[in-house]
Amino acid sequence: MTKRKSGGHLDLKMVNPNAAAIDIGSTMHMAAVNPDTDIMPVRAFGTFTQDLHDLADWSREI
Repeated sequence: MTKRKSGGHLDLKMVNPNAAAIDIGSTMHMAAVNPDTDIMPVRAFGTFTQDLHDLADWSREI
């Protein structure tokens, strides 16, 4: 049996490279973007107002 490399799904194609993913939690939010767009494509943000402003600022920068 041959081993597939991690993340190599042949049946999945990128639809929108400018899309982001956000996992909303009660104590933190995780955001991920295309790895080609930022040095640190996955970041954690808190849930307070300033944290949400930081998330919005980061999403505008990329």
